[in-house]
Amino acid sequence: MGKSKRDEKQYWLLKTEPGEWSWDDQASNGGISKWDGVKNHQALKHLKSARLHDLCFFYHSGTKSRCIVGVVTVAREWYEDDVGVGGAIDVKAVGEMRKAVDLKEMKQEVKSNEFGLFRQPRLSVVPVPVDVWEKICELGNGYEGDGVCVSKDDEEL
Repeated sequence: MGKSKRDEKQYWLLKTEPGEWSWDDQASNGGISKWDGVKNHQALKHLKSARLHDLCFFYHSGTKSRCIVGVVTVAREWYEDDVGVGGAIDVKAVGEMRKAVDLKEMKQEVKSNEFGLFRQPRLSVVPVPVDVWEKICELGNGYEGDGVCVSKDDEEL
C-alpha cells in the first residue's frame, strides 16, 4: 500500500506581526507555542489541515518587515481551545533562517502561481508547494536545524 495524501509531509507559511509574536518570542518561549487567533475561514481550514511534524515557515508580516525568519514544526495538531471560541495548533521552533528571505526577493526568485502568499497575500496561513519550500530554503541558505553543516566561511556576511 502506498502513502495516502494525508500521510505526506506538508509545508505551510504562518504569518505573524513581529509586535504581536516575533521569532525572538517563539525562540525564548522554550520554542513551543500555541498558534491561535486565526479568524479567516480559509486560513482556519489550512490550519486544521496541518499534521504532526509538518514544517512551517515563520513569516514576519507588517509594514516594517515582510520576511521569512525561521522554521517551526507542528508539535500538536488542531485542538479546540479551553474557551470553545476557536482552536489552535502548537508549533515548535526548529531553527532560524540563516538569511531572512524578504517578500520582494521571493517575488523576484520564486516562479509559482501555486504559492498562496502571492495569490492571497492577506491569508495568515497558506500551504507552500514543495518546490517553493526548496527555493525559499535555498534563498535563505537553509535554516538552523536543517541538517546542513555551514561553516562561517560559507555564510554571507
